[in-house]
Amino acid sequence: MSKAFTREADAQDDDEDGGGVPALPGGRRNYMTPQGHDTLRAELLHLLDEERPKVVEVVHWAASNGDRSENGDYLYGKKRLREIDRRIRYLTKRLDVAVVADPSVHHGKDQVFFGATVTVENARGEQRTVTIKGVDETDPLSGEVSWVSPIAQALIKARVGDEVQLQTPGGREVLEVLEVRYPTPA
Repeated sequence: MSKAFTREADAQDDDEDGGGVPALPGGRRNYMTPQGHDTLRAELLHLLDEERPKVVEVVHWAASNGDRSENGDYLYGKKRLREIDRRIRYLTKRLDVAVVADPSVHHGKDQVFFGATVTVENARGEQRTVTIKGVDETDPLSGEVSWVSPIAQALIKARVGDEVQLQTPGGREVLEVLEVRYPTPA
């Protein structure tokens, strides 16, 4: 097989995001909480200092055993090494453009900004609590949403008691802001 075809696939992998995380909107900053920044940085350092050297050692050992075409350790190790390198590049790029915004500076305020935990109620009386975080630190199952998500965009700058309109797949929904909380300053 020509090397041109294998390199094309590798170059395409470089353009992928880091594991299902959405890309940042054009011209927007990569806001992140201090905890989110620390988590990404810790993952990057773990990959660089621990995981990658172990995989390199396995690949080196497997390569010294001879025939590489049928050597599972070698083939799997090379594949894992490409995955690690891709994730390292992704994390490095994200951290380079990160803007760390500490939400605790808004502690005690009733207006929604980045990092707020907001409780809202819809017209049916159903309450929902969301925390507005960075694109790389969201967990929708825990109520952590990206600051570029539709619900966060509807809530930003709203105050307790305000009603905001959220466009959902089922149509427009009116949400009332019941509570806004921020972490306490350290």
